[in-house]
Amino acid sequence: MTPARPRLVAIAWPMLAELLLGFGVGLLGLWLAAGISDTSAAAFGLANHLQNAFFLLFRIVSMGVSVVITQNLGAGNRLGADQTARAALGASSWLGLGAGLGVLGSAAGMLSLLNAPPPVLALAQPYLQTLALALLLDAWNATLASVMRAHLRTRDVMFNILAMHGLHLLLCLPLMRGLGAIPALGLPGFAVAMALSRACGLGLGLLLCRWRLQLVPRARDWWTLHWDKLAPVLHIGLPGAAENVAYRAAMLVSVSVVAALGASSLATQSYTFQLMHITVLFSLAIGLACEVLIGHLVGAGQLRQAHRLLRKSLLLGLGVSTAVAALAAATAPWTLRLFTQDAQIIASATTLLWITVLLEPGRTCNVIIINALRAAGDARFPVMVGAVSMLFVMAGGSWLLGVYWQLGLVGVWIAYAADEWLRGLAMAARWFFRGWLPSAKAARRRVQQQQRSASFS
Repeated sequence: MTPARPRLVAIAWPMLAELLLGFGVGLLGLWLAAGISDTSAAAFGLANHLQNAFFLLFRIVSMGVSVVITQNLGAGNRLGADQTARAALGASSWLGLGAGLGVLGSAAGMLSLLNAPPPVLALAQPYLQTLALALLLDAWNATLASVMRAHLRTRDVMFNILAMHGLHLLLCLPLMRGLGAIPALGLPGFAVAMALSRACGLGLGLLLCRWRLQLVPRARDWWTLHWDKLAPVLHIGLPGAAENVAYRAAMLVSVSVVAALGASSLATQSYTFQLMHITVLFSLAIGLACEVLIGHLVGAGQLRQAHRLLRKSLLLGLGVSTAVAALAAATAPWTLRLFTQDAQIIASATTLLWITVLLEPGRTCNVIIINALRAAGDARFPVMVGAVSMLFVMAGGSWLLGVYWQLGLVGVWIAYAADEWLRGLAMAARWFFRGWLPSAKAARRRVQQQQRSASFS
């Protein structure tokens, strides 16, 4: 395997395509919700923040699975890779079931903690509760997709995502607004469409694992917890998920600050996030591709090549994401009219998107380098540094600038930018001063030891 840029792009573009498809579905949902009212759009955005927070639980497994399988495959240990995949499936079942039950029983309480205004709460609660089944299915889908990507089958994952999101798109409009005998369900209709599409994605994912990898889950794989196989997965996944959980917790604090400013501010933030996500998708696709390839290189002991790949990935990500962020900000006065005709909301969201142009280079460093550190086995450093920054700069700064100094949404966005830059510079220093090398060498030794143990068993 040659970690040159064409190889990176070959892995990254299917990931970008599936991320764009997911973004398109979310954009359609927001557009349909905004067609009902700005309050409905605010409820859609607030409930999705909570859904994303629960989805981070699944990242405990999927992040660790991706890294451990790529390291095993890089070392030529296919048996170890398959055993890891089977163990991850059972862990996903329990995490998905727990998340679904938690959302079903605690939706109102969680929304109240986020300072949801009463009109927003009334719309967001049934929508969030209907998402419970989709969360269980998402847990399985996330694991199967990580297994396929680790085997470099990114195009197969892309086609599965295409079918899944295509079905979601087809079902959204009739279920949300009604068609013939189908009643208009409003926001819960979006969640029902999501659950049906995720069930389709699960079926296709299992077929792809059988056809492409000759990997067929046994009945006990769906519920058995193999702790010996999960240990290296959790070694990577728990710190990685903790970093994501800290980010999501800080983000929820900032969202509660925005919610306290009123439904109009919450709607403005929801619209801005949707357009801002376009820029994130490019750096995220490059970061995920970089993670997969660096995991293979670390497993093979090719650490110099891993370093060169990271530098190429970072330069590509910085150029593309900054350009896309500038384009999104420049066209915002027109694109925002797809969601709302409120001139004040459009003006405020446009200002926030120009702040995003300044924010984006810091976030790109975060996304790409953190994925590379994780692939090298250095998963704890991003948590330790990131948690402090996100707690004090993002969460605390949102309150300080947005409420105490009365800068409102602009103050919240300045806090976002300061946090991303602080963490991005810290991650860059960690990588370029070679702080990840001891973890990478330890991961290489562990995979070799597992391979030797398997050959004697």
